[in-house]
Amino acid sequence: MFRYKCLNPIAKIGLNNFNGNYQAVDNVDEAEGILVRSANMLEMEFSQNLLAIARAGAGVNNIPLDRCAQEGIVVFNTPGANANGVKEMVLAAMLIASRDIIGGTEWVKANAGDPEIAKLTEKSKKKFAGTEIFGKKLGIIGLGAIGVRVANAARQLGMEVYGYDPYLSIDAAWRLSSDVKHVTNVDDIYSKCDIITIHVPALDSTKGMIDKDAIAKMKKGVILINLARDILCNEADVLAGINSGKIRKYVTDFPNPVVAGHDGCIVIPHLGASTEESEDNCAVKAVLELKDYLENGNINNSVNFPNCDMGICTRPRVAIFHKNVANMISQFTSVLGDAGHNISDMTNKSKGDYAYTLIDIEDGVTDSIVKKLAKVDGVIRVRVVRKDL
Repeated sequence: MFRYKCLNPIAKIGLNNFNGNYQAVDNVDEAEGILVRSANMLEMEFSQNLLAIARAGAGVNNIPLDRCAQEGIVVFNTPGANANGVKEMVLAAMLIASRDIIGGTEWVKANAGDPEIAKLTEKSKKKFAGTEIFGKKLGIIGLGAIGVRVANAARQLGMEVYGYDPYLSIDAAWRLSSDVKHVTNVDDIYSKCDIITIHVPALDSTKGMIDKDAIAKMKKGVILINLARDILCNEADVLAGINSGKIRKYVTDFPNPVVAGHDGCIVIPHLGASTEESEDNCAVKAVLELKDYLENGNINNSVNFPNCDMGICTRPRVAIFHKNVANMISQFTSVLGDAGHNISDMTNKSKGDYAYTLIDIEDGVTDSIVKKLAKVDGVIRVRVVRKDL
């Protein structure tokens, strides 16, 4: 019986994937798995029972990734599960920034009591006239699951699309429209594009990437869209760009005292992935990732350990978390060989400072073997996925 705890409400369609071998618990210290959305886990202490955390969404800045890695706790996210919801919000952002729809509807609301509102509309509507997005140059920084969808949709709308991503995956490249111009220097995005949208993770290397230097390279009257993470933009510099006329509109999904209510800023209350469909997709994906790990030891879409998949567990299987250093595999095989165990299958993957090894053996796993493996220098955690097969 596996036990899990939801720190936030998780869509029922996802939880329905748990079968009778799973039990929801109230005490988080009893759980082998945690499902979370936005709950802050940064200061949480984790019990030795905890094996994995599944984030129903893409961002994981509410989870202490390094500490989890040091304790052998796998952290999953659900990249792409909410991509369509965010893509649609980007399209909406382009339209409301190009056409003053918000200003126009607010004007109508303010003049709702005027019996001559129909005539007054024809005189006043020119104040809210905007521009079309057809034929405009769109620059996309980051061509992951969301960026690729935005690029392809924008091409269908008749936009000229430029994409920048130095780490473009093969899968993303296959899905990307051949009409998208892939540039290798982000400055080409800044200098050429009428609208720029950002879709990169929040890293030390991307924090504040849109600053006064980047803005200085942009076209006058550029529309800037940030539905990824607020810290990607130096918002003081963005406001300066608005005040100078360099930036026509700044659309952000992250309200804060700097941008809320400021002229030229369209601030959305973090609605990018807040659709029923996105929440359902994220919940299903998070639960399936968690189940596959608990039942088979497989890791897919982890942010702190490498992806590693040996399929359905049909033999005794041992999972070993360890430092990514030389001679680890030979030490594991020596321990098993000295105990007379024959290895039927094995795989090892690494990611940065950490590595993960799955070993299937032909007979049962004893506690003494687990203890010997755990004593190997550099081993973080040893988990027996199944010992009775």
